[in-house]
Amino acid sequence: MAAEPPPPQSEIHLRINSRKNDNVVHPAEAGAALPYSTSRTPVEYTEEKHFKRWFPWLIPFIVIANIVVFVITMYVNNCPKNSVSCIARFLGRFSFQPLKENPLLGPSSLTLQKMGALDVGRVVHRHQGWRLITCIWLHGGVFHILANMLGILIIGIRLEQEFGFLRIGLLFLISGFGGSLLSALFIQSNISVGASGALFGLLGAMLSELITNWSMYDNKFAALFTLVIIVAVNLVVGILPHVDNFAHIGGFITGFLLGFVFLIRPQFGWFKQRYASPGYSSAPVRSKFKKYQCILWILSLILVIAGITVGLIALLRGVDANDHCSWCHYLSCVPTSRWSCNTEPASCFTSQLGSQLNVTCSTNGKSNTYSIPDPTDSKIQQLCSQLCT
Repeated sequence: MAAEPPPPQSEIHLRINSRKNDNVVHPAEAGAALPYSTSRTPVEYTEEKHFKRWFPWLIPFIVIANIVVFVITMYVNNCPKNSVSCIARFLGRFSFQPLKENPLLGPSSLTLQKMGALDVGRVVHRHQGWRLITCIWLHGGVFHILANMLGILIIGIRLEQEFGFLRIGLLFLISGFGGSLLSALFIQSNISVGASGALFGLLGAMLSELITNWSMYDNKFAALFTLVIIVAVNLVVGILPHVDNFAHIGGFITGFLLGFVFLIRPQFGWFKQRYASPGYSSAPVRSKFKKYQCILWILSLILVIAGITVGLIALLRGVDANDHCSWCHYLSCVPTSRWSCNTEPASCFTSQLGSQLNVTCSTNGKSNTYSIPDPTDSKIQQLCSQLCT
């Protein structure tokens, strides 16, 4: 009597959607022992999409909120009423300050300060710590907000689709706060605005997410090289004058560390064990995450908490970080023959006699008299900037 041949092996494929371009990988094919079925029909297996795709609504909402705040800022600025000259006067009270005062096509520095710009003197001496957050939602001009919002849309929507609004929302806010904090410690003579710190936080999180979920990518080194180049180019651009590179650096570091905390993925073995069909057996995987992922999670969380705590204490005590790092100012601006890194606001002495306003620049000694019956602070600041330029 001939022996009955063994039943055929059933073919099992475990399909997992990775982050990069929805690549399909098959970890169950890598030498795993396939079971025999008690019947002669292949084992049924239903494809599982283990990574939920979220509908991205928070990032578009953040972009819309920034645009609305910018429109309100321009309404409050009211250039025709508060300034001697304006750009695009046909826009009425939404017209822009002169290019010498604001080359980004935007409001005056006094308006930004009124709306909540980061002013270290007010944070330290007037206890207005809320400016570390409000400055993230303000922008210096049309070019400024367009660049930031475009970057946030491109990077943020993809991250929100993969990890959800809660984690990406926290990542955005904490990174922006970290950028504001480092900026306040090093740049104390000028005001600062913009969501650049939060944008660089998203970039940093993408880099750390690639590292902590390394095994889930096919073209690992290509993705890593591309991200590093993008970050490096943007940081190099930050050494130009009038660009707050400390906000970029602070946001990037904060986002990079938070990426290890918020954007961690379980290892493949855990997926195979949890989602394989009932007849499938493999070596048990007890831990949901790999050891290096857990170590990076703990270290990053400690560093973020410690860094923000120490930075806040130093800021509220009035510490100027430049006193402890003589070369750090080059991280934000490198002087050349084409530009100067002295971006301190113009300072002038004024005197009023009837409708005659005399303005004298304190830096170059230039003086001029203007016929302005009722000068506002914004008009005086504009005239001062023109004299000192």
